[in-house]
Amino acid sequence: MNDLLLRALAREPVERTPVWFMRQAGRSLPAYRELRRERGFLELVRDPEGAAQVTRLPLDYFDVDALVLFMDLSTPFEAAGIEIELRAGVGPVPLPPWEGLADVDRLRPFEPRERLDFVLEAIRILAADRERPIIGFVGAPFTLCSYLARGTRDSRLAQLRAFMLRSPELWDRMAGFWADHLAEFAIAQHEAGAAAIQVFDSWCGILDPLTYRARVLPYSRRLLQRLREKGIPTVHYGATQRAVVEAGGDAISVDWRTPLDEAWDIIGPERAIQGNLDPACILAGEEPARAGTRDVLRRAGGRPGHVFNLGHGLQPDSDPRVIAAVVDEVRRWGPPGEKRWDVPAGTPSAGTALCPRG
Repeated sequence: MNDLLLRALAREPVERTPVWFMRQAGRSLPAYRELRRERGFLELVRDPEGAAQVTRLPLDYFDVDALVLFMDLSTPFEAAGIEIELRAGVGPVPLPPWEGLADVDRLRPFEPRERLDFVLEAIRILAADRERPIIGFVGAPFTLCSYLARGTRDSRLAQLRAFMLRSPELWDRMAGFWADHLAEFAIAQHEAGAAAIQVFDSWCGILDPLTYRARVLPYSRRLLQRLREKGIPTVHYGATQRAVVEAGGDAISVDWRTPLDEAWDIIGPERAIQGNLDPACILAGEEPARAGTRDVLRRAGGRPGHVFNLGHGLQPDSDPRVIAAVVDEVRRWGPPGEKRWDVPAGTPSAGTALCPRG
């Protein structure tokens, strides 16, 4: 098996920087859009063969070093007794709506190996090929809970922050429930054949460090520590701040708003780093995307432990040919350590000047 990803997560020497993309299995691929004309999203997720098929689709367009499971962060909701509907532009919506997030008693304990076996079967199908390492994933408790409130993303996050302040005991019960069940779901994915697990805390950047440390960090740490005890390689995606690093993860996946070299200084040399090309560079076309890719790699400085990725997921309008060009640029760069440049102070980066042309 191509083990570049796992070796990079362990900060071991690699022949070249591994590359994959968040949301690579989905809406930016013509074959996926064609498939979706015939089948619904949740129908595909619940069909192990269909989910495995979509997970493999990126290899028809670009040669990535890992396959990320086709699933949704909200998949565990139904197992916990929460019916959901996926609405365009809004995301998962609970049916009936939760009232102020206070009815925590609606959460039903579940065994993921029974209630979510369709996800595990998709992993088993993929792992049998030993073609690429499979990346499984779960949401972090804060981000997962954000989907339970009403309204748009911004209003949901505001409601969730208010709930955490107004009802700390209820929040602790709910966050604790998800920390334990998501950890078990992640462990079950690893048992089924997922080589690594990414924990998505996509919206924790809305929080100030004090609130994060008091109300979110304990539950993300609980989840990640459980995976660490099981020896499962983990990637923690969240805001680029020291408080997120304190929660754990073998690698920290950073967004594009902080240049990669600065982000690595924040997370420290004992962690691997994943990222962090701005997804807009791919929308800008091949030349800006290649330039932005070189900038990220230059800022990695040849240090061990870099996994090339975007600072967020692929946008629906991303051109697969441009994505393939980014993969090609990573391949051209050569082995980490072969090209080492100090980035001069004040040099524009992908985080401060969109898609530099250097």
